[in-house]
Amino acid sequence: MLEWNIQSRGHVCFVTNRPFADGEAYHTLLLDQRHGFERLDLSREAWKTHGPEILARPNLVSHWQGVYHAPPPAPPEAIKKDDAESLLRKLIECRDEQYAATCYILAVMLERKRVLKVKQQLRENGRRIFIYEQPRTGDIFAIADPDLHLEQLEVVQRDVAHLLEHGLPVEGTPCEEPFNPPSQVATLAPA
Repeated sequence: MLEWNIQSRGHVCFVTNRPFADGEAYHTLLLDQRHGFERLDLSREAWKTHGPEILARPNLVSHWQGVYHAPPPAPPEAIKKDDAESLLRKLIECRDEQYAATCYILAVMLERKRVLKVKQQLRENGRRIFIYEQPRTGDIFAIADPDLHLEQLEVVQRDVAHLLEHGLPVEGTPCEEPFNPPSQVATLAPA
């Protein structure tokens, strides 16, 4: 099971295409489409008219409500070593199974620091899958629990510390190779 990055929170209503105002309440629906997850963010007005029909869909995975916070202006890009969140994003983009335990440990670290929030737990093929949301950006991440044993933790912790200190290798990293998804898409698939 690979981790998948699900599209970020929308800045406009999926139905009306009206931009959300800062502090406005909205509804989020997560649908399992053939090609992967699809996230729909709806304003309250759109929810009143379209919410019930979307809730009745058999491919509905989850629904929650949130408050839209307009993103702050982007700071100038500074050269810095990876922090836990940026490293997690890079590893998820790699979609390399060798980083599954590292992604899980980073997600737990970020959850404990209240950077990520668990929105839902699912079971797929006997494995726990955590659906995390980054509340500031609205980004959604699906992270599989690799069922680590106590004797494996030290190695994974060293890997996490090394990647945080040195980042991903530049040459020969699996992130540079194109990702070819399997023909049979699992329940959690890229958006």
